[in-house]
Amino acid sequence: MKNLRIVYMGTPEFAVAPLGSLLMNGYNVVSVVTAPDKPAGRGRVVKKSAVKVFAESNYLPILQPENLKNQVFIERLKRLNADVFIVVAFRMLPEVVWRIPQKGTFNLHASLLPQYRGSAPINHAIINGETATGVTTFVIDEKIDTGNILLREEVPIFPFENAGDLHDKLMKYGARLVIKTLEGIAEGSLKPQPQSNFMMPGEILKPAPKILPENCIVTWNKKPHSIHNLVRGLSPYPCARSYFKNEQRTLSYKIFESQPENAEHQYEPGQVLSDGKKFLKIACRGGYIEIMNLQLEGKSRMSTEEFLRGFGIAEFSKIIN
Repeated sequence: MKNLRIVYMGTPEFAVAPLGSLLMNGYNVVSVVTAPDKPAGRGRVVKKSAVKVFAESNYLPILQPENLKNQVFIERLKRLNADVFIVVAFRMLPEVVWRIPQKGTFNLHASLLPQYRGSAPINHAIINGETATGVTTFVIDEKIDTGNILLREEVPIFPFENAGDLHDKLMKYGARLVIKTLEGIAEGSLKPQPQSNFMMPGEILKPAPKILPENCIVTWNKKPHSIHNLVRGLSPYPCARSYFKNEQRTLSYKIFESQPENAEHQYEPGQVLSDGKKFLKIACRGGYIEIMNLQLEGKSRMSTEEFLRGFGIAEFSKIIN
């Protein structure tokens, strides 16, 4: 089993733990495929992917193709004579790539497939108020996240968890599931099953598309828990966003942490309420959202109390005691 020749494909932090688990368990990773280095940030400094940094520190051979259909890249993959390709948070592979290894190519996905197919399953699960999600390994096919399932493991989502917390938890569960999947492949004990076998009658599939900037804007005429789940599902990145407005100016801010409150009131959705010292609430439909942690555009992240000490909220809000 440990003699299986493995090519590992991944790019972000989520893909580091499974790769580390493979090495810790003595598997033979013959090469790592990751995204090319790219300029990032305001200084446009060239940045390596998290997987590349980890691979370099463990002296693993690295491939960084710009084009996955490039013939030189494909020939290099074939010469590696790999038994299996493992894909975690990488690009969609062309068929000419995923058909190369004798024992196939499998992907780790951060949801209980077939639910939450797409690039942002962690965010969307929390935004939709789910109390459980999971990790799935599946055989790659021609479409995105639709291949036959190898293994799944359910993971609870706790009310206090945000997308960052859940990301870190699923990364650990996923690393273990990759090892279990490899063991099953080596033993020949896994029988891939169609994703339809895991659906309940009448179950509606929820997609998990990429989070766009417009998806981050808070709509204040929604109910408190719906807005709170949006904040959780987008924290710590890219964050839910809103604005402090008056007749003179508009200031954008991110919300990192909130608390929902159900209550009857007469305020318009979006009305900012504060005592000017310790609390900051926004009226919404059927209650309030209390902001616990935020960041003004161009400023540092801070607690509400720190924010109120240094910012003249009175000109944007109704001050209440």
